[in-house]
Amino acid sequence: MSEAPAPYLVFDDIVKEYPGVKALRGVTFGVREGSVHALMGENGAGKSTLLKTLSGAHRPSSGCLRIGGQERVFTSTSEALAAGVAVIYQELHLVPEMSVAENIFIGHWPARGGVIDRAALREAARVQLDRLGEKIDPDEKVARLSIAQRQMVEIAKALSHGAKIIAFDEPTSSLSAQEIRRLFDVIGDLRRSGCALLYVTHRMEEVFQICDACTVLRDGQHVHTHERMSEVDSARLVRDMVGRSIENVFDYRVRELGATALEMRGLTGPGVISPVSLSVARGEILGLFGLIGAGRTELLKLVFGAMPKSAGEILVEGAVLSVEQPSDAIAAGVVYSTEDRKRDGIIPGASVLENCNLTARQRNCGRGGLINETWERTNVDQQIAALRVKTPSPFQAIKNLSGGNQQKVILGRWLSQPLKVLMLDEPTRGVDVGARSEIYQLMFSLAERGLALIVVSSDLPEVLGVADRVAVMRQGQLSAIFSRAEATPERVLAAALPQETASTS
Repeated sequence: MSEAPAPYLVFDDIVKEYPGVKALRGVTFGVREGSVHALMGENGAGKSTLLKTLSGAHRPSSGCLRIGGQERVFTSTSEALAAGVAVIYQELHLVPEMSVAENIFIGHWPARGGVIDRAALREAARVQLDRLGEKIDPDEKVARLSIAQRQMVEIAKALSHGAKIIAFDEPTSSLSAQEIRRLFDVIGDLRRSGCALLYVTHRMEEVFQICDACTVLRDGQHVHTHERMSEVDSARLVRDMVGRSIENVFDYRVRELGATALEMRGLTGPGVISPVSLSVARGEILGLFGLIGAGRTELLKLVFGAMPKSAGEILVEGAVLSVEQPSDAIAAGVVYSTEDRKRDGIIPGASVLENCNLTARQRNCGRGGLINETWERTNVDQQIAALRVKTPSPFQAIKNLSGGNQQKVILGRWLSQPLKVLMLDEPTRGVDVGARSEIYQLMFSLAERGLALIVVSSDLPEVLGVADRVAVMRQGQLSAIFSRAEATPERVLAAALPQETASTS
């Protein structure tokens, strides 16, 4: 029996230290040519830090990369790219106002006589896009592209530099099912061409669908590398990631429900084309399910005042609420946690303390509107402890925290003030299985204290796992409401599918 070829990419005893925290603790594993290698772990496990050392964005404190047997330590992303290493981040690094062709060849545009050769640029971009099976116009501005198309432009950019190593960071988090299938086809082509591919995801089903091997990190350490996915199951990966078995990640608990906390009567507005009448009681978790574009997020934004309603009423504890802007809803104890935490949920350069205290600050100011520093520090310490936020300090910039910990800080922000209704939009998107379990338990705890929750999720098992009732949106209208007992996967999905699709299936 012949020996397996040596890995093309090796992380060799990688250590990365920041002030007050050791993000990577001697990580060693290899990725082979012509393979897709999953990298898994809880938020804060070190995945993002490892990708940054690979891309040259961060230099390791010790250890090195080995590529094709040669020792490498990159001091910049351009140096890594020149060596054939590219990382496709969740937040794509493209220039929106530049064309597709200009983005693909940025930094090495073809020139003639010191002037960009536009015809050559366009043709070279077309070659790279054709390689991916994409029909995108090379002259189109990136700003006009969908997320999936932008992702393909990023891949084309990597290939234009001759990338042999490509890492994907949560690439499917904002894609539809059809777009995910297209991405997987491209990844399959890259594998067959001999690329060494690193795939970071929280989605267990994707790991088993497209990956050949898997490495798990926990607390900055290498836990285990499974060289063949056929020899491991999801239960083992969960144990590797969290250090324990999770028999029931939801652990649903029955609660006594109180009076109606929030009621929508005939609500319409942008994205909600048919009047929606829906209520949620104190102590209840109402799941809101639907396909992308069904109007779920728009409905929450109408309630929160982030979008103007066209018609209808919103009642809080039986009283009509006039909502012209989010501050009106917040003052009434109705708050909304956005699905896009990086764009709409956090102030990246501000500290954990500032992000956590943002909305409750004015309520707790001292005389003359001065910031109450004692309250601010006490509150953020309480929220960090209660929500188990992993941060070296309340003064750490929130952008340096993992996605799951950023989400916890956003929740802590709303829990810093009196609440009646908490609306959560995709609260566990990009969050690992261990942190998900903590967020679910927090939801149940808040509901047990009498808070009303509305939870939007694209993850059907998640909706069914946490909700007391499930409301389903379809094409901008409310299509069904199910009790927990009635809400089977088949019924909920049938109610969510477009009518023409459902009738032909």
